[in-house]
Amino acid sequence: MVAAVREPAKMNRIAKESGISKNSFVAMKLELASLQSVKDFVANLKLFLPARPISHLICNAAVYLPTDPEPSWTDDGFETTLGVNHLGHFLLVQLLLPDLQRARAARCCIVGSVTGNSNTIAGSFVKPVADLGALEGLRSGGGRASAMASSPAEGFDGAKAYKDAKALNMITVLEMHRRYHDSTGVVFSSMYPGCIAESGLFREKRQWFRDAFPVFMKGIGAYVSEAEAGQRLAQVIADPQCSKSGVYWSWNGNAQQIAVNAKGAGAGGAGGEIFQNEFSGMITDESTGQRAFDYSMEAVTPYL
Repeated sequence: MVAAVREPAKMNRIAKESGISKNSFVAMKLELASLQSVKDFVANLKLFLPARPISHLICNAAVYLPTDPEPSWTDDGFETTLGVNHLGHFLLVQLLLPDLQRARAARCCIVGSVTGNSNTIAGSFVKPVADLGALEGLRSGGGRASAMASSPAEGFDGAKAYKDAKALNMITVLEMHRRYHDSTGVVFSSMYPGCIAESGLFREKRQWFRDAFPVFMKGIGAYVSEAEAGQRLAQVIADPQCSKSGVYWSWNGNAQQIAVNAKGAGAGGAGGEIFQNEFSGMITDESTGQRAFDYSMEAVTPYL
């Protein structure tokens, strides 16, 4: 297994502390905030595995910057959340697609979120709501031209930028399924691992929130541990029952309502069996998918 991380030394140290054998993985540097770093990572990966194609690709990294009053930018001048959560992954998949196509029973999973789906509580009741508009912000390209994917005229909102980027993750899965699955056999899917309330994703939130949020999510039956979320991701990428392409996988309810029984059904929390969930209308809209793909391709073309 190859682990693409920002700090390989840190990955190696944590793996050792966790009892993970150094023979079971290789940590390689990848900085998703730099499209050149993505290209360099793929070049290094091919040197490391010159004859063995990549058969399973998991795109899981994300940043969440809800408290930032002003946008920060990637090396290429894209708003950081858009650049890291979406464009870095988009380029990575494009560069590795030939390898995936050569592999037998290849799969690519880009992790989604209920927050990017407007048919859930977290995606509709909890404001702001993901709205990509005509994607004119993404179309405008880098160079700090737009702080938001929807439009250069939209003011920066870190929470919405995250939801918009997760929506783009799921849109990418469906559009790549439409464009590539039949011709390559590669399975493209997304999944919601559940609310990992104690994840480092919330490191930008205030301490009172980081303390209270896990307690609240456990109280409504929507809490999922990091370990269980990892098991769910492993299931999507390896389980034979997850071999269908263009699917959004979830567990224990569709997160369209607060827990309705003692087991937390409806909350998307711990436990339960995997099932094929529903994307929201914006995610499945084919014109939006085509536009998102084309504008993203324009953004990453210099690095292909």
